[in-house]
Amino acid sequence: MTRRLLLAGIAVFAAAGCSGGALEAPVEARVCWHMIQLKDGSFRFNKLAENQPNLENCAARLEDMRLRFNRLGQNTQEVIGAYQGQFIFIQPNGVFSAASLTSVRYPALVRTADGRLAIPGAVQQAPTPAPAK
Repeated sequence: MTRRLLLAGIAVFAAAGCSGGALEAPVEARVCWHMIQLKDGSFRFNKLAENQPNLENCAARLEDMRLRFNRLGQNTQEVIGAYQGQFIFIQPNGVFSAASLTSVRYPALVRTADGRLAIPGAVQQAPTPAPAK
C-alpha cells in the first residue's frame, strides 16, 4: 500500500509538471474537497463538505474520511484535499497545507501522542529533566 501511495504521489508531481500549468485547487468559499486521481492520470475534486468555516475544519472532515476508509479495511495513510485554493495533505505526522502540489508544505495541525490532531503549539510538552550529575 505504501508503494502504491508513493507511486500515486510521483504521478501527481509528474502530471502537475507536465500539464503546461500547475493543477489548481478549487477556490469556492467554505467548501472542502477531496482530490482523487483517475485511471487516465487526470485528477478530480469531489465535494466532501460545505459550510466549513476554515481550513482546520476541512482537515477534520478529510481525517474523518481517512479513518472511515481504514475501518472499512483500507490502509489509507495519506489523503489530499483542498480548501479555498489551498491544498491540504493529511499525513501520518499531521496536516499540511500548500498553495500547489509541489510548493512548500506548511504545518496546519500536528498529531498528539494519542494520534489526535491539534494546532501546533497548543499541546504543552513535558519539561525535559536536567541531566544527572
